[in-house]
Amino acid sequence: MKLSQYKYVLPEDLIAKYPADTRDESKLMVLNRKDGSIQHRIFKDIIEYFNVQDVMVFNNTKVFPARLYGNKEKTGAEIEVFLLRELNKEQRLWDVLVDPARKIRIGNKLYFGEDDLLVAEVIDNTTSRGRTLRFLFEGDYEEFKKTLYSLGETPLPKFIKREVQPEDKERYQTIFAKHEGAVAAPTAGLHFSRELMKRLEIKGIDFAEITLHVGLGNFRTVDVEDLTKHKMDSERIIIPSKAVDIVNNAKDNKKQVCAVGTTVMRTLESSVSTQGYLKEYDGWTNKFIFPPYEFSVPSSMISNFHLPLSTLLMSVSAFAGYDYLFEAYKVAIKEKYRFGTYGDAMLIL
Repeated sequence: MKLSQYKYVLPEDLIAKYPADTRDESKLMVLNRKDGSIQHRIFKDIIEYFNVQDVMVFNNTKVFPARLYGNKEKTGAEIEVFLLRELNKEQRLWDVLVDPARKIRIGNKLYFGEDDLLVAEVIDNTTSRGRTLRFLFEGDYEEFKKTLYSLGETPLPKFIKREVQPEDKERYQTIFAKHEGAVAAPTAGLHFSRELMKRLEIKGIDFAEITLHVGLGNFRTVDVEDLTKHKMDSERIIIPSKAVDIVNNAKDNKKQVCAVGTTVMRTLESSVSTQGYLKEYDGWTNKFIFPPYEFSVPSSMISNFHLPLSTLLMSVSAFAGYDYLFEAYKVAIKEKYRFGTYGDAMLIL
């Protein structure tokens, strides 16, 4: 597949700026790969497509307030710092992106918050945009983390062109978020409400949880026409034994295994035995799924509507089938579905 095959015209007004009023009441498009049909539903109707002992697999990662605004020493120039991951707890070292990158050199100090509440020193240039910062903080670790997060804001993707609102703190987080470490939300999971989860549970649907700490690789532009040459950023994943048992049991009993989002799909496909069963794993993945691809674990998936040229769109097309997915996207644009992080959902059976 080629990058240019993932270009399509998305009207700006279809990129959702705000979430639906109620989590489980966004629109839902249902694609059935057996008959090639396209149905239009409401997200909470998803319960009708699952039966007793079918499994839904969720990503329980939790987004932290990763975007900070500070000022450079001497010049006072405003600098945006995007926290990517903590490198060393004791030394307060963080891997970050800075913007504008060209103004920042090793040895520069950056100041954050009123009265320079937090100071960081640039100690390494990792990439053209990336840096390693050492935060200079006297207090203990808990106090440092609290201060750092109090200065950070919810890291909404840049394509949501508006100011961050207080309610984003809650809505840019799934209701099952537990393990902190993501800089972007696993968006397909945002549609699940507590009420819907309860109804699914009562119907006898089983839930499994994995963790993939979503990095900025999801939003990184693909700059090669030949997709086999694109390298994904590595992201931390954890597949616990409990999830392995639930998923493999469902496979043995010919039940559905539904990947809730591309992060779950990639995680499940990152640790598979030669017989096609899920294996326990704690480590890193840089798996990039694009057509043609033979799936081992998920038999259905839930996804949002993704932006042109994104790796997310490529992964979903591998699951749905390229032509079928693009036909569905044409319908979605015509029917005014909402695209992106806070947009509507798709179920692929």
